[in-house]
Amino acid sequence: MSRVVHFEVQADDVERAKSFYAAVFDWSFEDYSSFTGSTYWGVVTGPDDQAGINGGLLQRPAPTPGAHQGTNAFVCTMQVEDYDETEQRILAAGGQVALPKAALPGMAWQGYYLDPEGNTFGIHQPDPEAA
Repeated sequence: MSRVVHFEVQADDVERAKSFYAAVFDWSFEDYSSFTGSTYWGVVTGPDDQAGINGGLLQRPAPTPGAHQGTNAFVCTMQVEDYDETEQRILAAGGQVALPKAALPGMAWQGYYLDPEGNTFGIHQPDPEAA
């Protein structure tokens, strides 16, 4: 069974979003850009000894959906044991690749998919040898 281990918030104005989430939820942010190769802020939602997950904040990679079109701005990522096997299961069940498998160097393999309803989700396989 795969659990949600990470979420992402997409923003048109990353600094404005950081200020908002810090003010509302007391979240803090760590620069993870060296792992991703682009601007990416790790979101710390609370202490490690409390239940919950942390996430990420990034520049929105596509236009915001128009009014009454729904949104696709929060992305949950599931940790998996075998990335390639999980991808095969996603595709066999009717999912589609949104952003293909990519290395987060020295950390993990990450990719994004669309479910049959058009919702985006990520899968993440920890691997310190990812390159």
